[in-house]
Amino acid sequence: MNLAFDHPNLLHLLWLTPLLAGLYLHGFAQKRKALHRFATLNLLNTLVPRVSHTRQKIRSICVILATIALIFALTGPRWGKHWEKLERKGIDIIFVLDVSNSMLAEDVAPSRLERAKLDVADLITILPGDRVGLVTFAGQAAVACPLTINYSAFRIALQNVTTRSSQRGGTQIGDAIRLAAASFTDKVKDHKAIIVISDGEETDDSYAAQAAHIAFDEKGIRLFTIGTGDARQGGRIPIVQNNQRLYLTHQGREIWTKLHPQLLQEIAFSADGGYFAHTDLREVYDRIADKIQQRTYESQRKELRYPRFQWFAALALSLLMIETLMTDRKTTS
Repeated sequence: MNLAFDHPNLLHLLWLTPLLAGLYLHGFAQKRKALHRFATLNLLNTLVPRVSHTRQKIRSICVILATIALIFALTGPRWGKHWEKLERKGIDIIFVLDVSNSMLAEDVAPSRLERAKLDVADLITILPGDRVGLVTFAGQAAVACPLTINYSAFRIALQNVTTRSSQRGGTQIGDAIRLAAASFTDKVKDHKAIIVISDGEETDDSYAAQAAHIAFDEKGIRLFTIGTGDARQGGRIPIVQNNQRLYLTHQGREIWTKLHPQLLQEIAFSADGGYFAHTDLREVYDRIADKIQQRTYESQRKELRYPRFQWFAALALSLLMIETLMTDRKTTS
């Protein structure tokens, strides 16, 4: 029969049935003692002639059996094998995260970089099975996590991201886009997206819009950009020197960094994606899901067992109905 249970630990609840049976036996014994103290057996038959002790016992047995059946229903019993074809569908998403020093600015709490990491981690919790990867960049781009379905490994890589993740200072968005586009594991067009999270403040022209257009035109990769930071006032870049919190300076003046949305908008436009500013990544994902179709990553046949909990639930319900409808009175002839 190949019996299996979804929740075998609930079988321990069967220990309740001897306790329930004991309570019934104790109740019957106490009732019998009380009646014997009240009157003799012959007088009891005269006073309560229509009470059936057998029916009382049958009703108690129905409750005990219903309890057992309900416990088995809760454990999720399964038997009877069948084969089912299972497909895993989704899209490939590579996050491209700016780790330049300007991402330390605190015009977005707790900082631009930490806010971006929190938003990405939050999005991962709702993904339906997409493959995800992570590329970090400043003056140099690097793959922090290749495409994977292992979200735990992705989260660990994301948590370890700091402004020291890049070996060279600066901001080269174009290089990061080219590396991300090359990191997809197949040549199938479409079903792919790159999400760039940055303040858009490039130190050198890395031809980011051109890189985005080539990725879309040659590989069908759509790019979505998220601008982080304040475009008006901006923020200073905090640093720690000699255990003191200071702000980064240049020629004796504190450096203020702002969000530059223009470049990020050009990147999104060049790759038929979308630009978002200070937006919940779940909204970005909804936009991606509208534009990009899922693909089947793998298909396999899996041996499954039929659920049978409903049989036990029906049995428990029937027994409880019998117990409810049955009275303690003897049938009259």
